[in-house]
Amino acid sequence: MRGRRWLGFIPTQFHFHRFSSFTSFDPPPARPLRRVVVTGVGMVTPLGCGVKTTWKRLIEGECGVRAISPDDLKMNVFDPEVKLYTFDQLTSKVAAIVPYGSSSGEFNEQLWLNSKEHRSIARFIGYALCAADEALKDANWMPTDQDEKEQTGVSLGAGTGSISDILEASKMICEKNIRRLSPFFIPRILINMASGHVSMKYGFQGPNHSSVTACATGAHSIGDAARMIQFGDTDVMVAGGTEASIDALSIAGFCRLRALSTKYNSKPDEASRPFDCGRDGFVIGEGAGVMVLEELEHAKKRGVKIYAELRGYGTSGDAHHITQPHIGGRGAVLAMTRALKQSGLHPSQVDYINAHATSTPLGNHFAIVKVLCDAAEANAIKCVFSDHATSGALSLSSTKGAIGHLLGAAGAVEAIFTVLAIHHGIAPLTLNLSEPDPIFNGGFMPLTASKEMTIKAGLSNSFGFGGTNSCLLFTSTN
Repeated sequence: MRGRRWLGFIPTQFHFHRFSSFTSFDPPPARPLRRVVVTGVGMVTPLGCGVKTTWKRLIEGECGVRAISPDDLKMNVFDPEVKLYTFDQLTSKVAAIVPYGSSSGEFNEQLWLNSKEHRSIARFIGYALCAADEALKDANWMPTDQDEKEQTGVSLGAGTGSISDILEASKMICEKNIRRLSPFFIPRILINMASGHVSMKYGFQGPNHSSVTACATGAHSIGDAARMIQFGDTDVMVAGGTEASIDALSIAGFCRLRALSTKYNSKPDEASRPFDCGRDGFVIGEGAGVMVLEELEHAKKRGVKIYAELRGYGTSGDAHHITQPHIGGRGAVLAMTRALKQSGLHPSQVDYINAHATSTPLGNHFAIVKVLCDAAEANAIKCVFSDHATSGALSLSSTKGAIGHLLGAAGAVEAIFTVLAIHHGIAPLTLNLSEPDPIFNGGFMPLTASKEMTIKAGLSNSFGFGGTNSCLLFTSTN
């Protein structure tokens, strides 16, 4: 009965005919290649809330890393003694934390997190909502027409979601106090709820997607969204990554992996030092990066600003180890090569690379974390770009020196940095690079100062635990 009622809603041309017969289907309709451009960007980062604030501070060489305190651990439901003990046990006491407040350039918690309507919104979702709002306003895309809403989708991912909520809930279980568990607990920790909340806020009924690929999440979310536009599923996508990982359990977990920097607790602004000989682990960070991606002709028809074209998206797997990279960076080589192939560009046509480099050394046991240590990525870049890299014609930097490692948001924020580098003609510096790794020599050297230059093509690398790799290649449309 239910099935028959449902069939009544299917258009006549799609009704199933019981007695019809056929030998084969016709081929699917041919689809023309659709080009994808970036028309809006939004960010929440340790350098500030908003693209303008973040970009200005990045280019000027400022740092968003600071020392943490017990209050940063989000353990308010625990006894003060437990909180202090946990803090004392952490080997890393630096982090890249989003600045909060009501002033310009600060994340307004009251606006995005603390209202009665926001009980189902965890911090990582709030960051995504804030960044998405900026990106949509930047793109001048606030559709009211139903058809336009149905042709707008969302692709936002995160690496870990809300670990602090899980920690609080676990405490209630241990205390046999499960009745105090919030009915919003599950909606607060589900990673796809970042996409869900953005979709619901603006009424977007196109594809609703969420990628979870560790530290490559943001890049995969953007690349997947671009393919949805290319394939004709939608005309506009709100895409990116978000993370809120500054809490006791997240920091403790990475400390136990021996992945975090510990040597610079007294000098936090020097702790994140990609490609430097003094690097000893990454600095955990938080934030969100969101792009508005749009089909090229759709954007032209609207007459909006176009930052860049997303021309290549390459993915691969290391198939090697849960955290250790292959020393030659073969997974990274595959991802970059595939992005180049899809773009139709020759390696010599790429002007700038925003490297994934996290400030991770090759150490012992699990200290070889962050999928692809800095040296392995440098080897991969030399392999793919060869003479173009060693001649000095290719500019290279890692922006994690300024913002730390934003985990699931890193790929999206760094993709936006790459797009802004193309748009403004400025390649950002690598902070804290005072003694470059021996792999660098001659013309093959990361930037130690922001460089004004014409950037026609820029590439952004992102790699994650489990050996998952993603590469985004953007080009100028001028």
